[in-house]
Parts: sequence; C-alpha cells; structure tokens
Amino acid sequence: MNHKDERLGTEPLGRLMFSLAVPSVAAQLINVLYNIVDRIYIGHIPEYGDVALTGVGVTFPILTMISAFSAFAGMGGAPLASIQLGKQNKQKAEQILGNSAGLLVLCAVILTVFFSVFKTPILYAFGASDATITYARDYITIYLIGTIFVQLALGLNAYISGQGEAKIAMFSVLIGAVLNICLDPVFIFLFHLGVRGAALATIISQAVSAAWVVRFLTSEKSVMRLTFKNMHLNGATIKMIAGLGISPFIMQSTESLVTITLNTGLQKYGGDLYVGSMSILMSIMQLITIPVQGITQGIQPVISYNYGAGNIDRVKATLKRMILVCLSGTLVLAGVAIFFPEVYTGLFTNNKELLELTCKVMPVYFLGISIFGIQCACQTSFISLGQAKVSLFIALLRKIILLIPLAVILPKFMGVMGIYRAEPVADTISVLTTSVVFVITMKKVLRNK
Repeated sequence: MNHKDERLGTEPLGRLMFSLAVPSVAAQLINVLYNIVDRIYIGHIPEYGDVALTGVGVTFPILTMISAFSAFAGMGGAPLASIQLGKQNKQKAEQILGNSAGLLVLCAVILTVFFSVFKTPILYAFGASDATITYARDYITIYLIGTIFVQLALGLNAYISGQGEAKIAMFSVLIGAVLNICLDPVFIFLFHLGVRGAALATIISQAVSAAWVVRFLTSEKSVMRLTFKNMHLNGATIKMIAGLGISPFIMQSTESLVTITLNTGLQKYGGDLYVGSMSILMSIMQLITIPVQGITQGIQPVISYNYGAGNIDRVKATLKRMILVCLSGTLVLAGVAIFFPEVYTGLFTNNKELLELTCKVMPVYFLGISIFGIQCACQTSFISLGQAKVSLFIALLRKIILLIPLAVILPKFMGVMGIYRAEPVADTISVLTTSVVFVITMKKVLRNK
C-alpha cells in the first residue's frame, strides 16, 4: 500500500493532526476571502456598484445550493473511501471515488439546466427587484456555465484531503482564489464587463481548480485513482454515498433558509438597522466557525482510515484531541465576541448606531457558540465513521428542528431580542443533545468494530 496514506495509521498523532489541520483551515479561510473580494470589487463598480452588489447577493442561495450538491457527493463519499483505504481495499475506494465523480457530473448537468430555465422566477422569489434583476440574471447566467467546474473542484477535493494530502487540497483552493482575485479587476473594470466579468473570472478560476484536482486524482501521485471505468454509477455505492452525503448537504443548503427566517423576523420586529446587525453577526459567525470546520475536515481522514484499519485506540485518541482542540477554538474566538464585541464589530462598520446595536446583541447571540466546537467535532466524527442516520439527525437538529422554530416563536414573547436569543438556546440544546448521542453511539460503534 502507498506509504502516503499509511502515515494516517502510523505517524505520531499530534504532529499528524497539526500537519493535516493547518492546510485545511487555510483552505477554508482562502475560500471565504474568495467570496469577500468578489463582493468588494463588484461594490466598487462606478455608478451602479451598490445596486449590482445587491443583485449578485440575491444569487447566493443558488450558489449555496450548487455547493451543497458538491458536498453531497464529495463529503458523502470521501470518508467511505478513507475507511476502505484503512482496510487496504484500494479497489473499493476507487469505485467510491469514481461513482462520486459520476454523481457530481450528473448533478452539474441537472442543476445547470434547471436554474438556467427557471432563473428569473427563482431570483424574484429570492428577493430580486426590477432594479436588481438585470445584474442578478447577468451574473447567474454566466456562473451556471461553470457549474460542472464548481462541482468537480469542490466535490473531488474532499478525496485529496481524504488520503491525507491536505497541502495539495489547499493548493487547489489557493490556485482558484488567487486567479479569481487577479482576473476580477481585469474583466470588471478593464474590459468593462461589470458583474458578467466577475462571474467569468469565477468560472475560469473554478475550471483551473477543477483541472488541478482531476489531474492529481488521475496521476500516480494519488493513492486512489480516478478512472472512467469507475464513473459508471452503481446503485449500492450511490446509496452509501447519498446516505452519508445528505448530512453535509442539509447543513449547507439550509443556511439560506436560516438567513431568510432571521432577516424576515428582524425586519418585522426591528427594522433595517437590526437586519444590518445580523449581516455583521453572520460574517463574524463565519470567522469563528470556519477555522474549527477546517480543523475537523483536516482530521477526518485520520479517523476514517484508522477505523477501517481497526486501530480503535488511535480512533479514540484522535476523537478526544479533536473535541478538545475544537472546544478550545470556539471558547477563545466566541469569548472575544462576548467580552470584547467592539473588536469584531469595528471591522465591518463605522455607523455609530449600528456599532452600538451590534455590540449590545453580540454577547447574547454568541453565548452558545462558545461551546459549539463540541458539536462540530461530534458531527465530523459521525460522518468519519460512516454513521449516516445519526449524522442526518444532528444536521437537522440545530437549524431545522430548533433554530428556525425558536426564531419564529421567541420574538412573540420577547420582541426583537427573542430572535437573537434563539441562537444561543438552539446551540446549547443542540450541543448537549449531540454530546449524549455521541457518547452512546461511539460506545456502540467502536465496541462492534
């Protein structure tokens, strides 16, 4: 077996986790930068930048849905492939990789056709107005041409991480991000293409990322090889991928639903200023949770590989360390938001009223996020060990079962502050429930192994 993936089972745990987590965190942060820089360039288009930015903002639920499908096929299959590598079953790992690639191509075709046909009514439903629809439509029309690249770049990158090649996985994101940042001003300002230029820069960047990922996975450097033969969809394999992939799919696709629910409530009970505060809080939430998600994604292959190899003591040690690191991360990052809210708020606005309101609500909003590292670590553990049903329940619990209903019910009794309080209540109940389920499930799963 290739020595590169064997290190997942033999290298000292602390060093291994660090070497995998750091590039994974970097890749997550680069990805956020990617999106933020895009918005900054569009917002600075002379004469119509503000309207164009609003128009492009309306397309984000569609972009979220496209990336959710890449997570469905990629993150649903990569842990299963890692488990098979641990079992020394390279052939089965390659079948999972091939079927995942086939599924990504199929999803890309369906999504491209569907959103291209129905884009105008969908964009209006997501909040486009007659003033912004032109920009929204211009952006999404070009973006949809590159759906296949987005699916392959995001979905197959999980298989590079899954064999312990975190640095190569990071470079695939870095190449796209740097290229996008360079091409944006050229297409938007130099060629005067406006939002269409921004979309064009994005799909070219994603195409290069996709080419990098596919080239690596078809080369001898990859432990598991991507071949056309394995891309023929197999019912049993697709069922396994879908069973595990539904959890990350729900986690990503419901983000827009949460945002719509919170913003609608804030508009009703508070007004524009409160909606503005939520935009800042959501951005800070990313700054807190994305490093932790990067850590868990980096460490996931270690858990999956050693579970497949039957190294249960190493699995247990990895789980304990991951939970401790993730909890420490959210305690520190959310602690800054709770005790020194102005540190974060000042990054996003100079408006005195908005600053005061955001600093007032931030300690309440992020109270539950301080222990959220436990939830992230447990969720990744379920996915890493192929526990599809438990993973699905945990994915639904925080947002769908708890947060959205609480955000609707609490303001009826507490006014606008009820919406901010819905987050810590949902987070705390979710973390406690997840912890109990984690202890019960891990005892059973690891004992059976």
